[in-house]
Amino acid sequence: MSGQKLPSLFVSHGSPMLAVDTTQPAHAFFKQLGAGIPRPQAILVISAHWDTPATRVTGVQNPDTIHDFYGFPEPLYALRYAAPGDHQLAGEIAGLLQPAAQVDPIRGLDHGAWVPLLLMYPRADIPVLQLSLQTALGTGHHLRTGQALAPLRERGVLIIGSGGATHNLREYFHPSGGYSAYAQFSDWLHTALTQGDREALLDYRQRAPEAARNHPTEEHFLPLFVAMGAGGARVKRLHHSFDRTLCMDAYAFED
Repeated sequence: MSGQKLPSLFVSHGSPMLAVDTTQPAHAFFKQLGAGIPRPQAILVISAHWDTPATRVTGVQNPDTIHDFYGFPEPLYALRYAAPGDHQLAGEIAGLLQPAAQVDPIRGLDHGAWVPLLLMYPRADIPVLQLSLQTALGTGHHLRTGQALAPLRERGVLIIGSGGATHNLREYFHPSGGYSAYAQFSDWLHTALTQGDREALLDYRQRAPEAARNHPTEEHFLPLFVAMGAGGARVKRLHHSFDRTLCMDAYAFED
């Protein structure tokens, strides 16, 4: 496999309704995102919705579309993203992350992967793999994971961390005290990223404004660190919008 060196991306996938809600600014953003970067030869997604004790990478040749959400309109459950997998590449990725990484022979694509990709690459003709998080191991572990994956970018693999710049679902459905805390966190994140302040980012639970309110749990923020570790030093914000408490920001990390 060879190809043009690609950026790594961090994207906020928001609600599964992003796939069909054309009124969301993020929907329009994802629709044009794929055309704005060189076409990848494969895609590796680190999604907030797959957390395992040790690192796993999908090795299924034809991964299922996982509808890992409840209570949404029926049309969402009819959507399928029939992209192929790549068992050989999965083995190579596991090799980069040894000794703990394993190839998973069953896991399909959860909505953190297929919802953005359905908009970015609707033909589903690019191999897609997923890599799991280890939320209990924290920010530094995920930064190092990204650094180990960085050589894949030179081979045309698009690395996407898919989570959320902010993610408080309780206040999404039951607002209390307005949304200013989420805007403040988004501003802090943008400043820290564009200034290259990795020390502050790695310690965001202590340094970011109302970090625990913006991320009551960490799984939606940790994909950022994989994308940051895999990417270059130049950081560009590709998108900025809000869906109530969900900041939908997206970033590219380039050389």
